[in-house]
Amino acid sequence: MKLDFIPIDKLFVDKANMRHGRKAPDISDILPTIRARGVIQPLLVRPADNDRFGIVAGSRRYHASLAVAAERRGEGDPDPEALLLPCGILDAGDDAAAIEASMIENFARLDPDEVSRWESFVRLVKQGKTVEDIAATFGLPDLAVRRVLALGNLLPRIRDLYRREAIDAATVRHLTMASKRQQQAWLALHDDPEAYCPTGHQLKAWLFGGSTIKAAHALFDVEASGAATVADLFGEDKWFADPDAFWTLQNAAIDARRAAYLEAGWSDVVIVPPGQHFQSWEYEKTPKRKGGRVYIVVRASGEVAFHEGYLTRSEVRRRERGEAPESGRKPARPEVSGTMQDYIDLHRHAAVRAALTGFPHVALRLMVAHAVLGSPLWGVRVEPQATRNDAVRESVETCRGETEFDEKRRAVLGVLGFDPERETVVRNRLDDCALVRLFLRLLDLPDPAVMDVIAIVMGETLASGSAAVAAVGEQLGVAMADWWQADPVFLELIRDREVLLRIVAEVAGERVAEANAKEKGRTLKAIVADHLEGANGRARVERWVPGWMAFPATAYTVRGGVGSVRAAALVAAARVEDDEPEPSGPGALLALPAPDSEPEPVPEPLAA
Repeated sequence: MKLDFIPIDKLFVDKANMRHGRKAPDISDILPTIRARGVIQPLLVRPADNDRFGIVAGSRRYHASLAVAAERRGEGDPDPEALLLPCGILDAGDDAAAIEASMIENFARLDPDEVSRWESFVRLVKQGKTVEDIAATFGLPDLAVRRVLALGNLLPRIRDLYRREAIDAATVRHLTMASKRQQQAWLALHDDPEAYCPTGHQLKAWLFGGSTIKAAHALFDVEASGAATVADLFGEDKWFADPDAFWTLQNAAIDARRAAYLEAGWSDVVIVPPGQHFQSWEYEKTPKRKGGRVYIVVRASGEVAFHEGYLTRSEVRRRERGEAPESGRKPARPEVSGTMQDYIDLHRHAAVRAALTGFPHVALRLMVAHAVLGSPLWGVRVEPQATRNDAVRESVETCRGETEFDEKRRAVLGVLGFDPERETVVRNRLDDCALVRLFLRLLDLPDPAVMDVIAIVMGETLASGSAAVAAVGEQLGVAMADWWQADPVFLELIRDREVLLRIVAEVAGERVAEANAKEKGRTLKAIVADHLEGANGRARVERWVPGWMAFPATAYTVRGGVGSVRAAALVAAARVEDDEPEPSGPGALLALPAPDSEPEPVPEPLAA
């Protein structure tokens, strides 16, 4: 490398410069110095065509010099472009060396953002540099380089949002675990001002369907188990892709640890399931030789805590008073080992589930009990009916459909002997005793009453906006006019002018729509409201329902983009597939009646 003074008009920012292609950098901090004393530290350049030189490092000094040249031109300097800048000239053609020089020089001054580092690191990789080479050149850990390179898993638009600080590092970290389709779905939520766009830790829950379990919480060998895991941008944390597979392996590991404790001589091992707690102030430390127990606390996050040598305070006080334990004798070792218990449990399980296939009415009631109270293998959740808009929330809470459903739900809770103020489906309530009580109660109920319970449970767990809602609505022939009528909230939420004109045409006629085509949205909404109410001399329109809310739903424009219309299309596609010949014989499923056929008789619902 040699030093020389080069006219500013012979210089340009080289593509190897990590700040190439970006907007002009901030030079406010160095401009006063360069204006007063000029450029002191040489720029790094390399020869290019036409006797020009590409700036590899020193873009900010170059732009500050351009600003000084412009000032001199304004002051009457006849030749401001003749300004000379000190430059260190690299050998031509070595792209990797140029990129490294640019990054080293920039790292020592104004820290580049991670996306700029990624762009430069990628160029170095394309020049044949390994991760280890890059890490050694810049004095970074290998993990730090891999973390930056992991940004390549993101869609370009997400990287741009991160570069512009429109999203934070935690959000980017979780997005690197997302598939391209999930990233596209997240961008759609980000672009929709009415939608909730998850960020940070909420984004992680969104990606994993609400259940995120760290690999670090596993009691088993994750690598040997073959369970699928997903790593984040930093490569430091991993999560299980399939929570159900995790719990199967985790529960087996917990049972093995329990058996090991019992074989080691502990009087008892109590497993505290998710939803219940081990409150340390309710227990006192008690050694194994004095009958202390082991409490294994299982949390919904997958984490397991082991508390060795504890008894309840009441048991300790009883022992101090010289009283016998509740059992009347010192707790004895169980008469079967953990492995024998597994043998017994698995054989009983196999026999019961085989017998259950001959009693579907019992299986039905058992399924309802599991759906209501849950179990370690069930994950039924209530539809939250969530919205960020208070007016929408109030409109739904006071509508006829919600009111009638709540009345019937309370009636069902009364039949089951539950508090009518509670939810029907209780999440993570792993109480075996309560589950058995509910199962026995359901066995005493006639089939129509059990069917009423199923209808309420299904209603509480039916996902809003899903294709299932569209399919059931069409199958039952739901007429939305019986359950809904336009309210001020609905009219206020219509923002699309083209759609609003089509609605005016529906309620007032094409001529009225054409005559008011240039009116403001407020006027068009007033016309619709007058027709629906029969006010201001306009004819009243009865039982009007917008196409979006009907079964099947329809759109007003070719643009579409309506969730209910997409759901209707899915149902239609499924019906086309079902037109193919169906299997016959004892194993064939009973076909549901077509939407336009007479529905089968349904048992009378319970009175509220």
